[in-house]
Amino acid sequence: MIEQTKDKEIKKGINQGVIQGKAEDKFEEVKKIVWDACNIFRGSMDATSYKDFILHMLFLKYISDIQEALLEEMPANIKGHKDREESYRESLDFNIPDNATFNAIYKQKNTDQPLGAIIDKAFADIKEYDEVNKDKLEDVFQGVKFNSPILLGGIQSSNDLLRQLLEAFNKLDLRPQPDMSDIIGETYMFLIERFASDAGKKAGEFFTPRQISRLLAKLADPSAHDNVCDPAAGSGGLLLQVAAEVKPKKVFLHGMENNSGTWSLCKMNMFVHGHSGQNIHKCDSLLYPKLVDKNNKLQTFDLVVANPPFSLKNWGRDRVENDTYGRFHRGIPPSKAADWAFITHMIESAKPGKGRVAVITPHGVLFRGAAEGVIRQAFIQENLLDAVIGLPSNLFQTTGIPVAILIFDRKREEGGPRADAKDVIFIDASAEYIDERNQNSLSEEHLTKIIDTYKDRKEIKRYSRKVTLDEIKETGYNLNISRYVDSFPEEEKVNVAKVQKEILELESQLAKTQKQMKKFLEDIA
Repeated sequence: MIEQTKDKEIKKGINQGVIQGKAEDKFEEVKKIVWDACNIFRGSMDATSYKDFILHMLFLKYISDIQEALLEEMPANIKGHKDREESYRESLDFNIPDNATFNAIYKQKNTDQPLGAIIDKAFADIKEYDEVNKDKLEDVFQGVKFNSPILLGGIQSSNDLLRQLLEAFNKLDLRPQPDMSDIIGETYMFLIERFASDAGKKAGEFFTPRQISRLLAKLADPSAHDNVCDPAAGSGGLLLQVAAEVKPKKVFLHGMENNSGTWSLCKMNMFVHGHSGQNIHKCDSLLYPKLVDKNNKLQTFDLVVANPPFSLKNWGRDRVENDTYGRFHRGIPPSKAADWAFITHMIESAKPGKGRVAVITPHGVLFRGAAEGVIRQAFIQENLLDAVIGLPSNLFQTTGIPVAILIFDRKREEGGPRADAKDVIFIDASAEYIDERNQNSLSEEHLTKIIDTYKDRKEIKRYSRKVTLDEIKETGYNLNISRYVDSFPEEEKVNVAKVQKEILELESQLAKTQKQMKKFLEDIA
């Protein structure tokens, strides 16, 4: 059963203009079918396992239906001419061989052979069919194996489960129609969000709550045609939220993700959202970044956004002591926490004098000492830090701790257009949230207040304050928000004279009561 709170979150997205009118009915239809398909696997495996079967099959059904429709619309002067037909097919986003479409697999659903092997071969055939597919789908399908006795059991059990899966998806008609790209994109995000909820703490590998992604994207404030990078891309939700901020205009999306399964999910997520030209690499962004130029220097971007894994241990500190890319000249973070390693990489990947960085961090980043304190001090002294925003606890499936958003702006560095800015806006939004059953959330009013306070750099009592670099220096470059924003409720002033009068009145009433009680006891005696 779909939880009402999650339905509300999806409908909130619809009401914000993602999907409207008749398309909303189609979205609800698609959402119900794919969510019901998940019931096929519940009880036999957890969400982190069956999510790959669902999302890959949805992807196959989508690209198959698109190709089927486009081939039906093939111009008459092309049909029947082999060379022209091949050129036409090669011009499509994906060129799926006839034996590997969803319908071709569906026709074999009652086979006595391993159905999982047939599906796996179809995915392999799609990738190898032509160079366009190879370029877009290289290794995208390696993270899922439908022929998996460990997960699905023997041939009889496996075929039964996969037959039910094919029958469920066969109910979908995903051929091109108005808003279909938005419908499939929102369905993907709905599924990812629901899988994250079911997966609990395991969800941190691939999911940032949508409201947090929206907040970070709005704080990042992208412009049309910006180049945007996420070095810890996950399933791509944060990059897609940044893109949504400038829609229908375009931004150029780049990312890196180290987990193979999550990376393939990100690639598919980009495609179903209409970003087939994305540039997402499978790599370790700290040790072996692939977003580099022909001279093996880091590429730089207008915006760099991320929700990196919190306090990642054993991230490879010893291998960056002589960093090829010269990133850690301010200091090398400790091996027990990679937070400042990710932040350093992000800032070094932002365009000098122009680029901006928005990153989600644990609060320890704000005050931990030793090497991290040295690095933090250096960034503050370089005048790069623009904002520190504290959020409520329990916003993530993966952790109940409160988190912070740090914003850095390279326009503030020496010679930049904001070099004269010498303060940091601190915002304490930790006390303003909706207290829900399992997880807190932020309302539209909460989000708007944070965004407006940052953009207008407003000072609000017990909520936000602009702090000079000199004051931060006086605290030893400690960024703990409570040092700068007193968010404790103001104690009510005591009217001593009024209280004294009330005490005298109470004492008088007590004396009268005692006198009446004494008389009553005497009468009884």
